[in-house]
Amino acid sequence: MSTTQEKKLGTVAMTALVVGAIVGSGIFSLPQNMAEGAGAGAILIAWAVTFVGMLALTRIFQWLSVNRPDIGDGVYGYARSGFGDYMGFNAAWGYWMSVWIGNVGYLVVMFSALGSFQALDFFGEGSTLPALACGLAVLAVLHGFVLRGVQSAAFLNLVVTVAKIVPLGLFILCVLLAFKVETFEIDFWGSAELGSVADQVKNTMLYTVWVFLGIECATVYASRARDMATVSRATILGFLITVLLLICVSVLSLGVVPQAELAQMKNPSMAAVMARAVGPWGGVLINIGLILSVGGALLAWTLISSEMLYLAARGEHNTAPRCFGRLNAHGTPANALWLTNGLIALVLVINHFNEAGYNILIQLASSMALIPYLLCAAFGLKLALAARVRSGTLVGLTALGTVYGLWLIYAGGLSYLLLSMILYAPGIAFYAKARHERGLPVFSSHGERVCAALVVGLALAALYLVASGSFSL
Repeated sequence: MSTTQEKKLGTVAMTALVVGAIVGSGIFSLPQNMAEGAGAGAILIAWAVTFVGMLALTRIFQWLSVNRPDIGDGVYGYARSGFGDYMGFNAAWGYWMSVWIGNVGYLVVMFSALGSFQALDFFGEGSTLPALACGLAVLAVLHGFVLRGVQSAAFLNLVVTVAKIVPLGLFILCVLLAFKVETFEIDFWGSAELGSVADQVKNTMLYTVWVFLGIECATVYASRARDMATVSRATILGFLITVLLLICVSVLSLGVVPQAELAQMKNPSMAAVMARAVGPWGGVLINIGLILSVGGALLAWTLISSEMLYLAARGEHNTAPRCFGRLNAHGTPANALWLTNGLIALVLVINHFNEAGYNILIQLASSMALIPYLLCAAFGLKLALAARVRSGTLVGLTALGTVYGLWLIYAGGLSYLLLSMILYAPGIAFYAKARHERGLPVFSSHGERVCAALVVGLALAALYLVASGSFSL
């Protein structure tokens, strides 16, 4: 996507891009998010399920990057190669939607953290008028920085990623020292209000997807990496670093604050847990760390979001309108960036008048990523089954990733599945425009027409439920 003089990203920069994308606001709200719907025992089971499933997905992305280096477009390229133009477009569209909706959540929680300081309490929960104005200003600064080129932004992302790991490491150390087994064991399997252990595990799934969202971003930037081996290493290293951080933060917090109390804490809940462990200064430190972390995540995801729309729009075989595949003088997909950040600004304004709240925003963002993940895992399974020399291990790995993708859609619940269809449906117009540019019919097969009709039908059903007041999250 650039000139031949562009400097390629190495393992450290690519790994930082992965970690910077994953370790955003999610980890700072994770203690409350997980405790809200599950007891300690169910949370441990949920992390075991997540570890196995996400490891399978990570290995699939790693395997695809090594064995199909000809596909340099990450999530979009894998889905398109496996299931055709329309499903490839849906993967790009869903992933792009997931990213920019998540960025709205990042901005909300950033100013919620600032609002925890007495001198800045006018930021409130992150949706007040001052928070909106400052959020739009932050968005404008990031927009301008990314317009100047990806290489300089990637370097800044590396610096921010290294810096924000420090308060997280300090949190884990302090909470480990304050950990009490008797506190951890209170309502170990959850109270009756939380339901069965299986229900509790399901309650946590969209949150675990949210905090792992980004594990595949090295493949999104594969075309900018030094080589495909770099993409492979960055994917695995990013996973191992973040899984350790996420599990420690979530589980150790339950040994400092009982589950029922933790479930009621204001987000970012990590600050309150740290304050309980070491005193008020700990909460201040974590809130500062969150602001730095969210800034880094916003930068990483701003890079990734515009890149995803660009990948679908570039070249002669585009599945998104070609105007989004144009680059500015710095090699940045400017039109894609303008659309992405324009939508973020619009939703920030809407959220000011009708607060959706951080938790709803991140669960919606997670639900939009489920179909792209499933399509990538299914593509891996398709390749494994079609291999000339079939590997039982590879078939098992890709089958596990596919089953995990299906499980996530089930665990996410009908409400978010229907709501995501409302967001998938407008994409058909973008896809139709791209097909018109190529002089092709909108859909190339009966299967694609059925899929599009299903998306529209579910979207209309969801809109009816919303209008009738019978739809709730």
